[in-house]
Amino acid sequence: MAEDLLDADEPGPAIVRAGAPGCPFVLVADHAGNAIPRTLGDLGLGEADRRRHIAWDIGIAGVAEALAEKLGAPLVRQRYSRLVIDCNRDPARADAIPAISDDSVIAGNAGLAGAARAARVAAIHTPYHAAIAAALAGQTRPPILVALHSFTPAMSGRARPWHAGVLHDRGDTRFSGAVLAGLRARLDAPVGDNEPYAMDGIDFTVPHHCYAAERAYAEIEIRQDLIAEAAGQVRWASLLADVLTGALSGCGRT
Repeated sequence: MAEDLLDADEPGPAIVRAGAPGCPFVLVADHAGNAIPRTLGDLGLGEADRRRHIAWDIGIAGVAEALAEKLGAPLVRQRYSRLVIDCNRDPARADAIPAISDDSVIAGNAGLAGAARAARVAAIHTPYHAAIAAALAGQTRPPILVALHSFTPAMSGRARPWHAGVLHDRGDTRFSGAVLAGLRARLDAPVGDNEPYAMDGIDFTVPHHCYAAERAYAEIEIRQDLIAEAAGQVRWASLLADVLTGALSGCGRT
């Protein structure tokens, strides 16, 4: 099925950056890319929609790469658009392949048959999460999973005041709490606790890789206008490197 979606010369979904085996972190960015496989054309979307927040997490690829460099951390980031399939959703969920997003109709996702959905899971979702599992398994000590995302400054006509947010739910949340405290101590701006999104049954990556394994984690959201340009991406990578390293003691890690 994967071969039905991706042409032979198209790359796989996971862009993997190797890190130091002893690094306490593994970084992931589920929505870092906005590529679309050739077989799907443009999904019925114009260029403007393919470049806005519905297609990817604007700016997060640059933050993730700079942060991985500073920490010496492994990084797994997604190449393909969340509109092809959202790798932070259970693939069985209908909204893993949305037919509409923030009022934009994704014509190429309308009325997909089971085989077409299964091809996207096989080509993109499954190998991406296999790459995350391999990165976690490749560390010489139990790593903390850090999931990086960005969010649009306004949604449904409502401004979002937060500069960042930390998402958490079940499992070992000590590290998430320490990251939240660290960001609030360093930023003279609102930092959301499960805002602008709450981690719940919709999320997939952290629950899938962390809950049963009792692995520490943090899911971090950054407002897109703060990291749309390279300078902002570098600033936030530096800030996060300090916060993540400082948070280790907050969860009993050094």
